[in-house]
Amino acid sequence: MAGHGPAPKPAARRARRNADPTPIRSLQLVRKPAPELPDDIDWHPRTRDWWAMWTESELAKDFTATDWSFLLDTALMHHAMWSKGQWTLAAEVRLRVAKFGATPEDRARLRITFADADEKDDKRKQRANGADSRKRYGGTSAVASS
Repeated sequence: MAGHGPAPKPAARRARRNADPTPIRSLQLVRKPAPELPDDIDWHPRTRDWWAMWTESELAKDFTATDWSFLLDTALMHHAMWSKGQWTLAAEVRLRVAKFGATPEDRARLRITFADADEKDDKRKQRANGADSRKRYGGTSAVASS
């Protein structure tokens, strides 16, 4: 006897085919180094630190010219928050930096992970050698029951 229930619909008649309606368009990545903050503004120290954090971030290694332009506009908002107390801009700054993966939650949503393969390889080798079990059970011995 075959399976239970009606036979499945033909593939062409199924409502959900999980096909991407628009194909992915691949472009050549043209990385751009981080620009300096413009000299015509007396930047707030917090904004200078914030900008330095972004320029040194691993996330920024693949930024393009448009990414840096967008982030520079965001830096102006960040500066206005800290120097002029325009805290109404905080929500917009948060939304803008979320697009770049600023927090662990943002990176999870963007499906970004940091590669820590070396550290995991070391742990795997230790487990293969029994180092973890010897550390946990090193002073114990088997006891026979009668």
